[in-house]
Amino acid sequence: MASRSEMGHAKNVANFNVLIAFILSYLDVFKPSRAAIEYASLQVVAENAKNSMENVNDASSANNGAKAARVVAFRPFSKLITRIINSVRSTDTSKEVDNQVRTLVRKLRGTRATPKKSEEEKKVLAAAGTEVVEISASQMGFDDRLENFDKLIRLLAGISLYAPNETELKLSELSAYNDQLNMLNKEVVRTELSLGKARNLRQEVLYKDKTGLVDLALDTKSYIRSLFGATSKEYKQISKLKFIIVK
Repeated sequence: MASRSEMGHAKNVANFNVLIAFILSYLDVFKPSRAAIEYASLQVVAENAKNSMENVNDASSANNGAKAARVVAFRPFSKLITRIINSVRSTDTSKEVDNQVRTLVRKLRGTRATPKKSEEEKKVLAAAGTEVVEISASQMGFDDRLENFDKLIRLLAGISLYAPNETELKLSELSAYNDQLNMLNKEVVRTELSLGKARNLRQEVLYKDKTGLVDLALDTKSYIRSLFGATSKEYKQISKLKFIIVK
């Protein structure tokens, strides 16, 4: 379902096209002194608005597709991490190495080394004069997970005893999977930047002071009112067309 703001943009553009359609019916007397609200100029604005809306839709579709592809690629991630640590545990690695792996796995899972204190425990400590400061352990953003996954792969590469027979756990496969995830994540970033640029351009086309679609529509309505009068059928046709600034 489209957001309220997206519907607002679309309504402004739709009403602008209705306004132009009405002007066409009395084009022989529609002769404003301001070039920006001449019929030909308004047609250019309408076309630019249409293009800017389509560009946002295309960019949004590309961004949504990139996000969906990233989500799909990350689905096996958690189970894979579990298999990796179990594979390490099955070897004769030292406790120090196991702890290093466990620390990274905890970060990849978004879990804490020690349980978070309850509100009751915090009150008891506070009453005893002990300040409780707990830092969030969650590093579940895509960028954080990719960084920690890269660290895990590098750590595994330095463990001579890590030599699994399972293909998907081998370092070469983990590295390939890491490359795939990074590529998909970069595509999300790229499409988000493109979407942001498209939205900025649409904002300028529709809402820039004096030259944007909304300001020109309001000025055009004022001219039609002055041309035919406030009680004329021509003005009544367009008086209810609403144009609002949408952030």
